[in-house]
Formats: sequence, structure tokens, C-alpha cells
Amino acid sequence: MKRSRAIAGSAVLAVASIATMTAATTASAATKAAAYNGACGSGYSVVNSVPVTGKGTVYLTYSAKTGKNCVVTVRNSPGKPVYMYTYLSATNGGSGWVYDEGKYTSYAGPVYLPAKGICVDWGGTIESVSVNVSGSNCGRMAAGVVTHHTRH
Repeated sequence: MKRSRAIAGSAVLAVASIATMTAATTASAATKAAAYNGACGSGYSVVNSVPVTGKGTVYLTYSAKTGKNCVVTVRNSPGKPVYMYTYLSATNGGSGWVYDEGKYTSYAGPVYLPAKGICVDWGGTIESVSVNVSGSNCGRMAAGVVTHHTRH
């Protein structure tokens, strides 16, 4: 569909958008995507997130008050304990890695790192699926590089 016909195109586009939103809502309701659970505490806001394909989501949060980042990996569907891992480090190597790993029913973390104005590496694992983000959320909010891994 071309969008050059403003009035007719807008009406068709609006109907298509409603259909797409309905389908997306139905799909997301079916998979119960993991929502940020507030595990980092008050004053932390989500600044970035990345899905752990089919398993959950890793959230990077930041507190302007403390100047710290926090990461938590959240499962889509809590249940029996499974292996989970979450980590955070400064991209420049200026600090060690902070991480949490173990068998958890709903989330791993939170882990904290003073990171005001510096790039961070962060990510998580749920069972055999991992995601890592490198060089993100610098003072200029760089997107970073995302890599996904699945162990077999």
C-alpha cells in the first residue's frame, strides 16, 4: 500500500494499525512477556532492555540520584527453579563484573554498578539462552551491540 493518497490511505492505515495492535496484544498476551518487576528498588528507571528469546527479558535500569546502573533478568513465566544469570560491568574495564547466578523461579539479580556517564556491558541467561549487550548507555545513550547465544 502506498501512503501517497492521504485521506484514503490514512483510513486504510488506521484500520491496519488497529488490526496490527490487536494481533500484537493477542500475541503478547499469549506469550506473557516479562515486565520489569521493580527489583532494583525505588528511584531506578528502565533505560534499556533486551529479550532473552522465548524465555524473558533483561532490564538495565538507572538511578540519577545514586549514579548507579542496575540489571535484573526476568522470566516470562515464573515456575520451577531454572539456571539464570545476570551481569553488569563497565565497558572500559574500570570496574569488575558484578553478577548473580543460580537456580531461580522468577528472576536473577539485581546487580548494581556505579556507572554515571560511562558505557556498560550487561546481559543475562535463562536456561540455555543468553543475551549480551556491549558498550551501551554511555552518557550519550549509545545503543550498544547485542549478541544472542543458545547452548545446545
